[in-house]
Amino acid sequence: MTTLAVRTGGLARAPALTRLQRALMWLVGASGGVVFIEPAPYEFTVILAMVVFAAIGLSLRLSHLPLIFLLIAYNAGYLIGVLPVAELPDTVQWTAVSMFISITTLFFALALVDDTERRLDMLLKGYLGIAVIVSIFGIVTYFLGSEAFMFAGRSRATFKDPNVLGAFLVLPTVLAVQKTMTGRVRDLFTGAATSMILVIQLLLAFSRGAWGAFAVAVVLMLGLSFVTAATGRERRRIIGVAILGTVALAALLVVILSVPQVSELFQERATLTEDYDTGRFGRFGRHILGAELALDHPWGIGPLQFTKYFPEDPHNSFLDSFMAGGWLSGTAYLGLILVTLIVGLQHVFVRTPWRTAYIAVYASFVAETGESYIIDVQHWRHYFMIIGMLWGLFAAAAAYRRGLRRERAAAVRAPSPALAALSPRTRRAA
Repeated sequence: MTTLAVRTGGLARAPALTRLQRALMWLVGASGGVVFIEPAPYEFTVILAMVVFAAIGLSLRLSHLPLIFLLIAYNAGYLIGVLPVAELPDTVQWTAVSMFISITTLFFALALVDDTERRLDMLLKGYLGIAVIVSIFGIVTYFLGSEAFMFAGRSRATFKDPNVLGAFLVLPTVLAVQKTMTGRVRDLFTGAATSMILVIQLLLAFSRGAWGAFAVAVVLMLGLSFVTAATGRERRRIIGVAILGTVALAALLVVILSVPQVSELFQERATLTEDYDTGRFGRFGRHILGAELALDHPWGIGPLQFTKYFPEDPHNSFLDSFMAGGWLSGTAYLGLILVTLIVGLQHVFVRTPWRTAYIAVYASFVAETGESYIIDVQHWRHYFMIIGMLWGLFAAAAAYRRGLRRERAAAVRAPSPALAALSPRTRRAA
């Protein structure tokens, strides 16, 4: 099999540098929870991480090439699409942000190739930690009635949009639920407590898409964990967690819905469609009309121009990519998502030391990809971070399997200790 391994950076590897890289991964994960200001802290921390990692060394593998080509095509379409509307407000900035987020996607894909298990662990710990802090803050400010941290009666905590907050909480909530499955009593209680905090904040965001994504992600995580479990005991534990979790969630809903302000908005939001979803120019009607418009504009209509044709934004990431960057961006984005879905599912069944965390990340990606059909996720930092994480873990899994094959081959070639003690002539005779 042809392999490619290119390493950038020239600093010598040392324990102190390794610890620095791990700490930066934690910092990047933790910085993603404050986005009500722009540029957000995430931008500064991820730039710092990219500079440090590039100086120490990043590994480019053959399996990264499809990601690179798709991201280049994706952004090339946006560059072409923005040219006719570059003088209009925010269009150039929108395009620059898209390119920056794509660069961060590639960074995560490169950074997780080496020291994979520990870097991934630190990144997810930072992500989970800030999610808990943001959730506690959001719950407190919601019940105190702090309008500065609410939008239309919905908690948005440290985010601009409750929908983005809800989506941001999907992966850490899946990780918290997953923690209860380890079999250790301490993890059962800490995982359950963390899950409760995150679920309450998820509920208070009143994002129907995030609710659906959370449900899909947890069910998919449990299903994939069950299928890949090594023993019957692990499978029974997963079933037990699923049953107990369902009962606990139902009890939690009963308690929190007893609060009038929560109950009223929940009844309003707990529908499959709202008035603005239906009709010729509703959310789903715009999807059809927008697709017809895309056929007539192979180079797109430019970023942020959809509302000049329709009452609101596309609220569909696939349509948005075709509208902003034409067929080139639309096809590249669709290809990126489909390839990640397919290759990602294949890697669920690859045994690696980080498969448990991988399943949580992949399940969250699948769920939020479904949500992206009804909302624009083009600038969701955490979503593209998840994509980068998956591609990094694809490359790391390939390297891990090659290492195992080399070890097995070396073990086959090496003589047994008893045989090695014999003279070469006697060994050949044996």
